Amino acid sequence: MNLIKIAPVIMLILFASCSPSKKPGKTYPLFVGTYTDGASEGIYAYTFDSGTGLLSEKVLASPLVNPSFVKISPDKKFLFAVQETDNYDSLGGAITAFKVKDKRLGFINTQATKGAHPCHIGISKTGDKVAVSNYTGGNVAIYGRDERGGLTNEPQVLDHKLLDSSTTSHAHAAQFNGDDLFVADLGLDAVQRYQATDSIFVPHTQSRLAMAQGAGPRHFTFNAQGEVMYVINELNSTLTVLKKQADGGFSEMESHATLADGFSGDSYCADIHLSPDGSFLYGSNRGENTIVIFAVAKNGNLTLVGRSSVEGDWPRNFVIDPSGNFLLVANQKSDNITVFERDAEKGTLRFMHEVALSKPVCLEFLD
Repeated sequence: MNLIKIAPVIMLILFASCSPSKKPGKTYPLFVGTYTDGASEGIYAYTFDSGTGLLSEKVLASPLVNPSFVKISPDKKFLFAVQETDNYDSLGGAITAFKVKDKRLGFINTQATKGAHPCHIGISKTGDKVAVSNYTGGNVAIYGRDERGGLTNEPQVLDHKLLDSSTTSHAHAAQFNGDDLFVADLGLDAVQRYQATDSIFVPHTQSRLAMAQGAGPRHFTFNAQGEVMYVINELNSTLTVLKKQADGGFSEMESHATLADGFSGDSYCADIHLSPDGSFLYGSNRGENTIVIFAVAKNGNLTLVGRSSVEGDWPRNFVIDPSGNFLLVANQKSDNITVFERDAEKGTLRFMHEVALSKPVCLEFLD
């Protein structure tokens, strides 16, 4: 056998196997909110390549205390970040508004959130209302916008502590849907519903969407039509599906476990997202350390596809990139962001690589 002739062939095969399988594509800024009780200093920004799935060019976009949740406005011009603390002022935490361009953040203003440990931000479709959920404070502050795009200093406060004196309110996520505002309250085992009346929000006719006792609703999302609602429950590791009825109320259709049969450890659900085409639903499990995957039927019902390891510890928020081809996970305890290729037809995930970052919590693309 002529080894001299074979050697170039072997080298060609090795080179092909080590070459990138994907070509560079359009790039997007990715903003990352973190906890700053470790090595992190605030909000970071990366450049994400939607062709290769690579994250690069990390910069500190803004130093800030515990910016554990960040949200970009619908017009893509502003970014809002919580300061998840209980000592910004006498009442608790804060929210900061920034002007955003590419990976740069320009400070506008900071307002107190009227409650401790703000953990989530919801923005109305027009961008004129910003709602902040205060987890320990048990309330929601709703801000208007000023001429600079910042936050007004006299928010409306919805106090969930007044709704049920037998439990401890933990407002966790607020989201606008049409003229309504929905708030998942982990302590009340319910999603509270409000409607806009004369520029303020008041309890809706259907003011409470009850979950199972001990469920602990944390995050939720709607389908594109706003008629099917998916609630992920932190404490009992379930996912509840609700559908809008003819009278405008939402009623439960079905509920699914998010953990594998036989899993015996402690686990707590975190985030939930639909794929861009609405065909698949994803949820994160902290403890089992997985992303659970469901296929979505035309009527909104779910069928389990499977689970994928997050290749890290304690997955918090995750995000699907603007191309729909990748899913990125913020793993708080293992100090990494993991990137997965997403099969758009099957919904499944394939681990690609990771980047190190201290205590990442929230991922938000500027697209």
